[in-house]
Amino acid sequence: MCLGIPGKIIEVYESNGLKMGKVDFGGVTREACLEYVPEADIGDYTLIHVGFAISKVSEEEAQETLRILREIADIGEELGLEENQPYQAGATGP
Repeated sequence: MCLGIPGKIIEVYESNGLKMGKVDFGGVTREACLEYVPEADIGDYTLIHVGFAISKVSEEEAQETLRILREIADIGEELGLEENQPYQAGATGP
């Protein structure tokens, strides 16, 4: 299973011949390759998977996805799961 996280492009530049950007994930900024989504520009939301933009998404879709991810994190906290501990169906805690 793969997980793409939506983020907002805040800077676009070229590095080693590749279109790159800085992407804001709700206050955390990371570098991502934008080559696979050449139409992406500053202010656009993109879905990022392992450092690569794989598609553009609307701001509404990005915000909804982030809300759902926050809920998942909250559920993990309620279940007593540690940050790096994977969820296992039927588990009752650490």
